[in-house]
Amino acid sequence: MSVDITHILKDWNYEPGKITARRIKGKDGLEKIQLRLDLGLLQMEVSGRPDGDRPNGHDSYLSFYEHELQKYSDNRKGNEVGFELDEQACELLRAEGMMYYHRYLAEFILEDFKAVERDTMRNLRLMDFCNRYAAEESDRYVLEQYRPYVVMMRARARGHQSLKDNRPKAAKEAIKNGIDEIKEFHDKFGQEKLLAGSSEIAILQAMLKDIERRIPVDPLEKLRRKLSKAIKEERYEDAALIRDKMDHFKSDGFEEK
Repeated sequence: MSVDITHILKDWNYEPGKITARRIKGKDGLEKIQLRLDLGLLQMEVSGRPDGDRPNGHDSYLSFYEHELQKYSDNRKGNEVGFELDEQACELLRAEGMMYYHRYLAEFILEDFKAVERDTMRNLRLMDFCNRYAAEESDRYVLEQYRPYVVMMRARARGHQSLKDNRPKAAKEAIKNGIDEIKEFHDKFGQEKLLAGSSEIAILQAMLKDIERRIPVDPLEKLRRKLSKAIKEERYEDAALIRDKMDHFKSDGFEEK
């Protein structure tokens, strides 16, 4: 049996600059995710480790090393001091993180936003784990450069999922939280100058504007705008009527909280 995949690639054209993904059913009867690349494709499991492997009997290397940490701590009555990830462990964890990166890209294209949130949260946990326990300083910080991007993807996933659930205010909150987290990251590392050119923040701000257009302006806010305009144009009788309407809304429990 030929293992040449040329016929598969010819039936699925690669478009430069565009991420293309699809779901297929594998020979095992289970759903798989495929991501089209310039010279081929990636096929991934929809849950667990993307390649389906179980390192040392665990769902992932991250789960394995977290288990090792727990054993270490239990043997020392809750003391984690001295536990370290060596260079090889950190390399295995970084390579594994790349697998999850490819999968959440495909999940985002397929609009499986809950899965995107799951996998981005997982990679953020990986970053935190390496940052805390890597023996070498370079291994502690090498992944941090990608944190703003992963935070952005998580925020977008949460925002899109909330929009699918018809909850635009929750979507707005998710995007604002993502922006704030990225800003805090740059502040932490003294990179305030990078904020103006942050593509992650620019993408989230654009999404935030789109979401805000979907949220109806509350009645009190409309009245405030009318009041401001009336006062500016010196229409004081109109302004008095508007104030009366505002008082009426507030007395009926419509005041913003």
